[in-house]
Amino acid sequence: MPSRPSQAQRADTEAENPVKAAAPAEGLFKAVSSSRVSQLIVDQIRMLLKEERLQPGDRLPSERELCTQFGVSRVTVREALRSLEASGLVEIRLGARGGAFVTAPSSRRVGEGLADLLSLSPLTATEVTEARLVFELGIVPLIVERATEEDLDALRALCDEHAEAVKQGTYDMEMSADFHTRVAACTHNGAIEMLVQSFHGPLLMSLREAQSIEPQMGHRGSKEHRKFVEAIAARDAEAATEIMRTHLQRTATRVKGDGRRK
Repeated sequence: MPSRPSQAQRADTEAENPVKAAAPAEGLFKAVSSSRVSQLIVDQIRMLLKEERLQPGDRLPSERELCTQFGVSRVTVREALRSLEASGLVEIRLGARGGAFVTAPSSRRVGEGLADLLSLSPLTATEVTEARLVFELGIVPLIVERATEEDLDALRALCDEHAEAVKQGTYDMEMSADFHTRVAACTHNGAIEMLVQSFHGPLLMSLREAQSIEPQMGHRGSKEHRKFVEAIAARDAEAATEIMRTHLQRTATRVKGDGRRK
C-alpha cells in the first residue's frame, strides 16, 4: 500500500504548482431567498465581477462555504455555478486543487451569445443587408490602415480557393460569409470581430436568400472579393469602399426582389 506524502512533500508539490488563493470570502456574498435562488447567486457574482471585487483567476470559496454564505443548498450552488460556467464567467476544475475559478469571457464566447439572440430574432434578409451596408462600409478605413501582409496573404489564398470552387461549381454562400468574416478580422479590433462572429448566422441567411433569387450568385462576387483585396493592398480606401458598396448593394437589390439581377 503506497505511503501518504509527508507534510514537507505536500509543501514542495504546492510550491511547484502554485494556484491563486480563493477570493476573500468574509462579507463578500449575501444570503438569498427566492423561487429563483440560483439566478440571484449568478447576479451577485456578476455584480462582483463588474465592480472588480472578483478578478479573473480568483478561486471562489468551496461549495460548502458558498452554501453557508448564501444560505442555500448545495444543489442550488451547483446550478448557479453551471450557469456561470455556461456564460464563460467561471471555469470548473476537477481534482484536489480544483474548484470554481473566475475567468474573463472571450470575444468568441460573447459572440456566440449574441449569435443565439440574433438567430432567434425575426430578422429579414433586407434588414441584414442594410446593416451590412452600414457596418462593412464603415470598417473599410480601419482595414486599409491595419491589414498586415499576413492578412493580405490569407485573403488572397481565400480568393484563389473560391475561384477554383467557382470553376468546379462548388462555390457556396458559406465561402462568401467566410471571406467577409476574415476581412473584418483585418481591423484587429476585438469588438468588431465579436460582432461579425455573432452576425454569421443572419449573414448566411441573407446570402442564401439572395442566391435563391440568383442561383449563379458568387461568380461575379468572388471576382469583386479579389479586387477588394488588391485595393486594400494598395491602401486605397476610396477604391475599396466603392468596390464593397457595389458588392453589397447588388445583394441588397436581390433580396428586395425588384428584379434587377446581374
